[in-house]
Amino acid sequence: MPLYEFTCRHCAETFEELTKSSETGESLACPACGKEGANRRISTFASRVGRQTSACDTRGGDCATGSCCLNGACGL
Repeated sequence: MPLYEFTCRHCAETFEELTKSSETGESLACPACGKEGANRRISTFASRVGRQTSACDTRGGDCATGSCCLNGACGL
């Protein structure tokens, strides 16, 4: 089951629930106020694309590939 983010219609509390993808939130009880009725939110996730290379200058300089480095990770 996927993890979805919901917002309570009554108190505006935001919470996460493991629910079926067909769950709209109508029957979910808010963990803050206990009332049923929430709106499913569109949420994003963070991901990192690229690879880390030891050629980077960890001080934020340029690496051997010519790409800008940040915290020792090249944005390749």
